[in-house]
Amino acid sequence: QLRASGGGLVQAGDSLKLSCAASGLTFSSSVIGWFRQAPGKEREFVACISWSGTTPYYVDSVKGRFTISRDNAKNTVTLQMNSLKPEDTAVYYCAADADAPFETSGSFYEFEYSYWGQGTQVTVSS
Repeated sequence: QLRASGGGLVQAGDSLKLSCAASGLTFSSSVIGWFRQAPGKEREFVACISWSGTTPYYVDSVKGRFTISRDNAKNTVTLQMNSLKPEDTAVYYCAADADAPFETSGSFYEFEYSYWGQGTQVTVSS
């Protein structure tokens, strides 16, 4: 129901755009988030966007470099990643929280998300 794409191998300072395509869920009323998991580390929150699309949230380490946006007409969310660093290397997952109460709500913890995509690998070389 969620399919992440757009990963790849880039050099430090480069950009990538990840996409998350959704089907079979009430996309326009779901918070969509991105998480990532680096080798040997736990999965961590990266960014999410409210179901209205008006309110994005970011982990501090990506603020100013990553931009999350959504198109409810196309059931897609994108994560534009600029100025990539080697520490951004991870498998990136998109996820959907269909139970967020308000149109500006964000969701920051894995347990809040009921739907997960398969992950896409992002590798940033130094």
